[in-house]
Amino acid sequence: MTMLLKMTCPDQPGVVADLSARLLTFRCNILESNQYFQPAPKSRRDDGLGSFFMRVLLATPEGTDMTALRASIDAFAEKFSADISLRSADDLVPTILMVSKFDHCLQDILYRVQKGSLPLNIVAVVSNHADSRNNAERLGIPFYLWSVDKDNKVEQEAKLNELVERTGAELIVLARYMQILSDDFSSKHFGKIINIHHSFLPAFKGAKPYHRAWERGVKMIGATAHYVTPDLDEGPIIEQGTERVSHTDDPDELIRLGRDIEARVLSRALRLHSEGRVFIDGNRTVVFSR
Repeated sequence: MTMLLKMTCPDQPGVVADLSARLLTFRCNILESNQYFQPAPKSRRDDGLGSFFMRVLLATPEGTDMTALRASIDAFAEKFSADISLRSADDLVPTILMVSKFDHCLQDILYRVQKGSLPLNIVAVVSNHADSRNNAERLGIPFYLWSVDKDNKVEQEAKLNELVERTGAELIVLARYMQILSDDFSSKHFGKIINIHHSFLPAFKGAKPYHRAWERGVKMIGATAHYVTPDLDEGPIIEQGTERVSHTDDPDELIRLGRDIEARVLSRALRLHSEGRVFIDGNRTVVFSR
């Protein structure tokens, strides 16, 4: 069985040696290993040397006692104050897609999932508009039409929380969902909500970024995929992309080009996340790209 191990801990001697020895005890074969040391900022140097991040893809021999292996990994985590996870590398991530009227990102994700290029299990599509109902239901995906306004936002987020619990969703994707999630919901599911922002953040946050970019005469447009936090469009960035434009491109052309970038950037971010290649480090990310 191929397993994926993710680990973050305070940097200290012996981490890799101890973990490797434990894996060797169970005759695990390391197929891929990524490591990164992040020094502590100068303001926090007295608190420690920094953080160590590690992603390991490993093969376990047939008949491996997984209970004993997990117990050994847990003992390692306690010894080194590590945040660690171990799961099958073949697991599909149960995912809820949220969308409003613009469905280019949704369509792209559904296509990639169908073709097996995104390791996601789409358990539901949620929207505040009915436009994407047919696209979801023709694939057998439950579709929930939940309109949102200032008077029912709490009620609708309660439904969303219940849906997450009922489906076991481990990821929520805002595939151009044009509603702002509450601070409580964003905090509760931190690290599990990914948004695609139609701008190369931090520039042009908020509404109509392509129109504002055109007014500024920009020569590059882009998109940003990031984790959602209570601070609007300020969450840790996973992936970004850009494309050169010129003075001959009007706002409609920028929007057309931007939609292509958004779909590409979001799909790359979802692959990185679902393959366990992203580590959140404060308001930054450590990303072990393919």
